[in-house]
Amino acid sequence: MDFTIGGIREIRSGVRRRGRSSECTAVAEFTGLWGWDVVPGARTAAGACSCGRPDCRAPGAHPLEFAPPIPAGATLDEATRAWAEFPGAAVMLPVGRAFDVIEVAEPAGRHALVRLERMGLPVGPVTATPDGRAHFFVAPGGAAELAGLLYRMGWDDPASLDLRGFGPGAYITAPPSDRAGLGPVRWLRSPALDTASKPPQARLLLGTLAYVAHRSRA
Repeated sequence: MDFTIGGIREIRSGVRRRGRSSECTAVAEFTGLWGWDVVPGARTAAGACSCGRPDCRAPGAHPLEFAPPIPAGATLDEATRAWAEFPGAAVMLPVGRAFDVIEVAEPAGRHALVRLERMGLPVGPVTATPDGRAHFFVAPGGAAELAGLLYRMGWDDPASLDLRGFGPGAYITAPPSDRAGLGPVRWLRSPALDTASKPPQARLLLGTLAYVAHRSRA
């Protein structure tokens, strides 16, 4: 990665160059430190999506079709220049490349996170969305394995647990961006060097997530 020591220190300390937005700083961190691609996303105001389509099916919650991704490994200056082309865009991450996502209700996700950390199990980044969902980052392929893993664990119906998997072709909004005009996405567990580029296998988390989700719904 082509960050200078000063560039890394600037990002991690939260110190920003003049005129640099929080989204731009986040983009540089995601591409340069964590090795994630980033895609500029739409915003919404008064229910209208910035994509300009009056019939938009996901206002403020989808990538901008005309905006190219900013690739993993982009330097601080490269990310800054690229993001300046799309002022006000939301920060979105493509799923299925560096990670898949397991989604669960936020209260269940918070409880599961505490249990997983107490058990000493590896946990990757976790976000909370403004509509009450938690997104656990897992190794690529986890979404495709979700139904089979749950079945082998004795859970026949993933829908009954309110668990969903997101894989290739999906996108999630990343902190600190707003999603769908509902508010900002937040970190429940921030990225770290040991898990951001190598998130845990879904099977290591799924038993706890399923158990807590089941108890929460019951």
